[in-house]
Amino acid sequence: MKQYIQYTKNEENISLLKQDGIILCAKYAFGPNRLHYCGPDANEEILSYIKEGISDPSIETLLKQFQTMYPYLNYIARANKISDPFDVRVVEAYWIGNNLLEKIDKQSFYRHLLEDQNIKNKVGSKSFEKIKEKIKNGALPHHSFHVFNIWKRTGHLEEAHTLESMNECRISSGKVEKIDGPFITVATKSLIFIKNKLKLGNIEKRKIARSLESSIEIDDVKIGDIVSIHWGVPCEVISEKKAKTIEYYTLKSIALANENI
Repeated sequence: MKQYIQYTKNEENISLLKQDGIILCAKYAFGPNRLHYCGPDANEEILSYIKEGISDPSIETLLKQFQTMYPYLNYIARANKISDPFDVRVVEAYWIGNNLLEKIDKQSFYRHLLEDQNIKNKVGSKSFEKIKEKIKNGALPHHSFHVFNIWKRTGHLEEAHTLESMNECRISSGKVEKIDGPFITVATKSLIFIKNKLKLGNIEKRKIARSLESSIEIDDVKIGDIVSIHWGVPCEVISEKKAKTIEYYTLKSIALANENI
């Protein structure tokens, strides 16, 4: 399932790749940040950078303050011998998924969760043993793995996830079926709990507010577009292939979570 963005190694394209990665990362990080769940108290500043579409060292500094996200980006970059954690391929790997994730070494991922993310101290030794088993069974450093398998939320709220919070925290996608002023209605799948197992349900309609806090331009969304969603905020318009990639890694993470439910 290759999702690499091809580019040539000249100075101009490398600069654009970095800028695109920072803005892309900001779009996905904004949803929980506006709710004060993750990152610095800087949602207005982050949103302004998204609207302008131009990055500088200040927005990079803000994104580095996301205590769970940024270490993951660092790890994925390091594991793939990519110097910049905000390289667009790295950002895409974490939030959406691509073949950078498939190059992860199990032992290094274990050390990342133990040392960089400090997960053992956050969830306790017994829960961390279960996470070690998930690594053996194919866990990858995708955002959805952390949502479904690190039972304690590790942003500013160190409390257990609920079904609702997991559904909001994961990256989902939906096809726009209706546009009604500040609202869009999308066809999407919600997380459900049946027979003591997590799964994605059937396609259903969900109404989402397109407020000024949306990280994509309101006028750019059209019926038939597919949007990615994080904590009720549309992040960007994506391709059908990327929507399938999100679901692929989501289902993989759900299967690992179901091993211990």
